[in-house]
Amino acid sequence: MPWLGFNIISQDLTPFFHEKNVPWLGFNIISQDLTPFFLSHYTYRVTWSPEDNEHIGLCTEFPSLSWLAPTTEEALKGIQQMVGDIVIDMQANNEPIPMPLAEKNYSGEFRVRIPPIVHRALAMQAAEQGISLNRLASAKLAG
Repeated sequence: MPWLGFNIISQDLTPFFHEKNVPWLGFNIISQDLTPFFLSHYTYRVTWSPEDNEHIGLCTEFPSLSWLAPTTEEALKGIQQMVGDIVIDMQANNEPIPMPLAEKNYSGEFRVRIPPIVHRALAMQAAEQGISLNRLASAKLAG
């Protein structure tokens, strides 16, 4: 159980789900009751859409989905419901379910390729400031 830390097995054996494997959850979903629990871990955002003159609800893990509504609350509720419906459909079709970004483990490392001249300039800046190139790059990325 990578991010839940415990087993959940509902006695409500909803026939729709039977037993669906969701590897990143660390257990099998045996009931539709768990859907709201893990859907709340997805990354949601609501912003204003001037083109539509409405609020738009978005989910980072499902970039092709959006929900328009007159209020922020309705946009958030709408996108959450839409994601829930999509996840149920994906489960029914044995499709992989995206892991919530909040549940991923990040190492704090990633590799960036830059032109040698930029590498040299950054190395010189770091040396002049008396810090490592890694610290300089981290500070510039943090902005």
